[in-house]
Amino acid sequence: MASIKQRGENSYQITVSSGYNAAGKKIIHCKKITLDTGLSPKKIEQELQKQAALFEREVETGTYMDGGKVTFAEFTDRWFKDYAEKQLQPKTLHRYKDLLDSRIIPAIGHVKLNKLQPTHLMKFYNNLQETGIRKDVKYSVKPGLLDLIKQANIKIVDLARMVSVSTETIQRIKKGSAVSHKTAEALSKVLKIKMEDYFVKQDPGILSGQTVKHHHQVISSILTCAVQWQIIFNNPAIRVKPPKVEKTEAGHLEEEITEKLLSLLDNEPLKYKVMIYVAVYSGGRLGEIAGLEWSDINFENNLIRICRSSQYIPGKGIITKSPKNKSSERIIAMPQLVMDLLREYRVWQNEERLKCGDLWEDNDRLFTKWNGLPIFPHTITTWFKEFRRRHNLPEIKFHGLRHTNASLLIGQGVNIQTVAKRLGHTKATTTTSVYSHFLKRPDTEAAEILQNLFNKDKSNTKKA
Repeated sequence: MASIKQRGENSYQITVSSGYNAAGKKIIHCKKITLDTGLSPKKIEQELQKQAALFEREVETGTYMDGGKVTFAEFTDRWFKDYAEKQLQPKTLHRYKDLLDSRIIPAIGHVKLNKLQPTHLMKFYNNLQETGIRKDVKYSVKPGLLDLIKQANIKIVDLARMVSVSTETIQRIKKGSAVSHKTAEALSKVLKIKMEDYFVKQDPGILSGQTVKHHHQVISSILTCAVQWQIIFNNPAIRVKPPKVEKTEAGHLEEEITEKLLSLLDNEPLKYKVMIYVAVYSGGRLGEIAGLEWSDINFENNLIRICRSSQYIPGKGIITKSPKNKSSERIIAMPQLVMDLLREYRVWQNEERLKCGDLWEDNDRLFTKWNGLPIFPHTITTWFKEFRRRHNLPEIKFHGLRHTNASLLIGQGVNIQTVAKRLGHTKATTTTSVYSHFLKRPDTEAAEILQNLFNKDKSNTKKA
């Protein structure tokens, strides 16, 4: 039976016993709670009885966690099971777990939850900004490795299978691109060579301010949950400011460069040409484009429906999920030239299906591997990166095509509400925030129009 004692004007202590330990000592669990001021005596009594019953049940079921005894790492395990795995999107969950396992838990996981102070976090964030903290070290390929691969006379597809990477990765290695430690190590093992003889470790540099901020957001989210579950009284992360992240202009292509990019696609494989056209004209996210199915294409009315996202999660493979949020589920009008290109692509894909015969895996996806299975989203980004470099196009990521779409629409004076709806933003304010620098252009043009208008009137008056 729980007992309740008042410890302050609005604070109370609930005590519950749970038997005896091996030494015969009674096991006592205490929990302090603070009630809102202004509650009537009856309301106070009702809330106290409610909290006492909940606390007693937590102790009986073994789910109670004492902030003075449980460490940050132990609470994080509970947070994952009871909250994160049920509420977070798979990609976010994987990102959080990666940050926790690689850096956060090793740094502060041992600290008792109610002993975690802002100074612990400030020290951790400062450490994250030091040289050598990055773990995504890349290895440059020495020229001798390319000769060795050639001499081995192993087909690219076989070498990729033996190293457990994609054929695109092997192609990049043959072109001299840097690779991860894992890939360099696996390739060295397959070719029976010493890794240090054929790979050079690159300078990893430092973590970006944005990455440090991501660490802060994960910690703060976990501690906020601990406060809500009444395991600790306050969140020390709210009293710490992570490194300031300078807002940069969204990477995009100007109108002339976009026109050049589209013209260069005439000499590229049709599948990738269609991908880029759809990205530029729809403003869709990478996962949304990779997740498109033929049932989403309305040829009669020139519409594309965005209703799913395809993502790759390490350890799970390709997964299909709903878009980023409810507003991301949308229908976008497309120009006739894109729809004509999609018709041509559908004919080509049907021909590829016939060539594959029984090896073709039936599904309705637009963009697939050679055997009909959904394409890896990173295959699209890798191809675009190589295409861009082959033609000396500006250094932008595939996501920059989404920003390009927005900049072109805003530059042509399209209503911001329409742009927001096409991009799948929940609020138009999100669009104005992300693309504020684009909005300055038509605004500046409007000012110049007014100036020219009034100057024209003055010059006419002088002539008269």
